[in-house]
Amino acid sequence: MVLSLRNPSQSSKTQKRREEEAPWLSVSLRPENFLPGVVIGFLLGLFLDLSRPQKRNPKFKSVCAPKQQQMSNSGDEELKMVLVVRQDLKMGAGKIASQCAHAATGMYAELMISQRSLLRQWEQCGQAKIVVTCKNQQEMNRLKEAAESTGLPTFIVADAGRTQVSAGSRTVLAIGPGRKTTVDSITGRLRLL
Repeated sequence: MVLSLRNPSQSSKTQKRREEEAPWLSVSLRPENFLPGVVIGFLLGLFLDLSRPQKRNPKFKSVCAPKQQQMSNSGDEELKMVLVVRQDLKMGAGKIASQCAHAATGMYAELMISQRSLLRQWEQCGQAKIVVTCKNQQEMNRLKEAAESTGLPTFIVADAGRTQVSAGSRTVLAIGPGRKTTVDSITGRLRLL
């Protein structure tokens, strides 16, 4: 082990000389300057990542093709999301609207993390959303299980209980986005709201 004994006046002279040679270096390496740089770099990287076209998912070869082309090529199909609202809760129109908004944004947030390419394809299709009703919690549970068994993403809204329904009530089920035929195989028999 070698110990280096420096004269304190020498180290301060060396530091002053460095500051005179490159004054920007002594300012830029401070911790209070480092953190904002990391945050700005992260945000810039995120922005560039989101603005770059994503690779197409082979499951959804060509989405949102014109209707004539869709009829001729069965592999091309629109994507949609279905929002299933429970009838037994007797929610008012405003409550239903806000719960559907929670379901759509909740699904969107989950897809941003797990299936960004599917989300981008759905956005390119115009983000189709259909609102239907189910009788009760048991029917909603069956729909959720059926959707998940076919590989469709699902999201259930549990209400906070501040207004019309009790806390924890499952109000709306979001199914999809997914291929129209796949989603319709699960929700096609349900009544529109």
